[in-house]
Amino acid sequence: MTVPSSTAATRHDFDVLVIGSGAAGLATALGLADGARVAVLSKDAIDAGSTNWAQGGIAAVLDEADDTDAHVADTIAAGAGLCHEDTVRYVVEAGPGAVGWLVDQGVAFDRDADADDARFHLTQEGGHSHRRILHAADATGSAVESTLVGRVREHANITLFERHVAVDLIVREKIGLPGSGCIGAYVLDRESTEIEVFRAPCVVLATGGASKVYLYTSNPDGSTGDGIAMAWRAGCRVANMEFNQFHPTCLYHPAAKSFLVSEALRGEGGLLRLPDGSRFMDRFHPRAELAPRDVVARAIDHEMKRLGADCLHLDVSHLDEQLLRAHFPNILARCADFGVDITAEPIPVVPAAHYTCGGIVTDLRGRTDVPGLYAVGEVASTGLHGANRMASNSLLECVVFARAASEDAASWVTGQSPLPDPPPWDASQVTDSDEDVVISHNWDELRRFMWDYVGIVRTDKRLERAKHRVGVLRREIHEYYSNYKVSPDLVELRNLALVADLIIQSAMNRRESRGLHYTLDCPETSDAPRDTVLTPSPV
Repeated sequence: MTVPSSTAATRHDFDVLVIGSGAAGLATALGLADGARVAVLSKDAIDAGSTNWAQGGIAAVLDEADDTDAHVADTIAAGAGLCHEDTVRYVVEAGPGAVGWLVDQGVAFDRDADADDARFHLTQEGGHSHRRILHAADATGSAVESTLVGRVREHANITLFERHVAVDLIVREKIGLPGSGCIGAYVLDRESTEIEVFRAPCVVLATGGASKVYLYTSNPDGSTGDGIAMAWRAGCRVANMEFNQFHPTCLYHPAAKSFLVSEALRGEGGLLRLPDGSRFMDRFHPRAELAPRDVVARAIDHEMKRLGADCLHLDVSHLDEQLLRAHFPNILARCADFGVDITAEPIPVVPAAHYTCGGIVTDLRGRTDVPGLYAVGEVASTGLHGANRMASNSLLECVVFARAASEDAASWVTGQSPLPDPPPWDASQVTDSDEDVVISHNWDELRRFMWDYVGIVRTDKRLERAKHRVGVLRREIHEYYSNYKVSPDLVELRNLALVADLIIQSAMNRRESRGLHYTLDCPETSDAPRDTVLTPSPV
C-alpha cells in the first residue's frame, strides 16, 4: 500500500526500513514482509531507479551446453583478478533459483519461439562464453521492476513512501544513545519539506550506484551515491571505489541524454566501426566486439581521441530486421526518435558512466560493519564484480543478495529489544537558502572535473587536481549544509561530493592498471591482486 505524505515531526516505526526501490530493495522487502512490517523509501517515483532502465537481462546457467564453472570463470576473467571466488560461485550457483523466484513473481522473460518446450530465449553479451542472458525483449529491467512493484503494492505488510529522501542514518554511537548499531534514518519528505524520523531495528540500503558523479552517464538522475555516503558517515568501510564501469555504447545525440544501446546487440553480431566504416576491435582483444566492457570502452575512447572523432558507430544494419524488431524494439524505436534507422544505418555511440563496481563492504548475507545495517545491490561491494562487472551479473546479484539479506535480517529483527527514541532533527539553527544557484554550479563543476580527471584514462597529475578540487568543493558544501535548510538537491550534492572523494582516494591508492582503473603512470598490472579498502576515521 502507499501512504500520503506525513505531517511534520512524525515518527514512523517499522521492523525493517528499506531505502531504495529498485530490484534489490523490492526483492528484499518481499523476502521480509511475510513476518515483518516493512517500509520502502523511494526518493522519487517508485520506478525511477536504475533497474527500470536496464536493457540487457539477467545472467544464469540454464542452457544444457553451459555450466556453473564456465559462468564462474567468465566472471573472474572479466573481474581482472579481483573477484572473490567464493562470492562468485555463491552467486552463480544461486542463479537458477533467483530466476525461478522472479518467474514465480510473474516476470515474463522471452521464450524461444523455435523450441518445442518453450525454453527461455538466451542471448550472449561481452565476456560471456555462452548464451546465458535471460531477457524481456530489450527492457528486462522494466519488466522486473514493474512486476516487483505490483507485488509490493499488493502486500499488506509493506508501506511505500515515495518522494522521501534519506538524509542520514541514525546510529546509536553517533548520537549518544546506548549500545551500538543502526536504528533508522532521518528522512526528508519532499512534499512537506520536513525531516521525519523512521525508526527500525533493521535498515537495508538498496540505493544503487553513483554514476551521476560523471558528466555523461547512462543512469537516471537519482544515481548519486546516497547509500555509500550515508554508510561511510555511519562508520562502514568501502572497497574498490576506483572501479567505475563505462558502458561502451550509448547513443550519441545532443538530445538523447546518453541513452544506452544494449550490449546484446553486439552479442547478436553488431560490429563497431570507425567513421570510415572500418572495424577496429580485433586490434584490441581476441573476442573483438565481445570483449569485456572495460576493454571495449577504452578502445572506443582511444580511437575517438586518436581520430579527434565525436563518436564511433555500432552497425547492426546487416542483421535480420525481424530479429531486431522482435528482440530490440525499444532501441529501434528510441533511435528512430532521433532520426537513426538501425536497420539501415550505423548507430552513433560513445562511452558513458554506467555502473559503480565498488561500494559498501558486505559479507555473503549483505551485512555491513554496522550492526543492523545491510546493503544490497549496486550500493554494495560483495566481491562479485572485482575490477570490472561482467554484463548482466548485476540484476542477478540484486536478487541473490536480496534473498540472502532478507533471511538474515528476519533473524536479526526477531532478536532485538525495544528501541530507544532517537532525537528529532534539529533545524533550529538554519535558514531557507536564497542562493540555490550555488548548488547547481557546484554540481556541474563536480561532474565536469570527475569526467576530465577521473574518467576512463587517468594520470597522477589528473588525480591530484581532482583531489584538490573536491576538497575545496566539500568544504563549501559543508558550510552551505550547516547554515541552510536541507533540500533534495543539497542532500544529493553532499553525498556525491563525498563519493567523488572516495573514488579519487581509491584511485590514488592503486599503483597499477587493472580492469576499469587505467592510469598512464602505472600501466602494468601487479602480480599481487588486492582490494582497495577505505576505513572512515572514528568520530
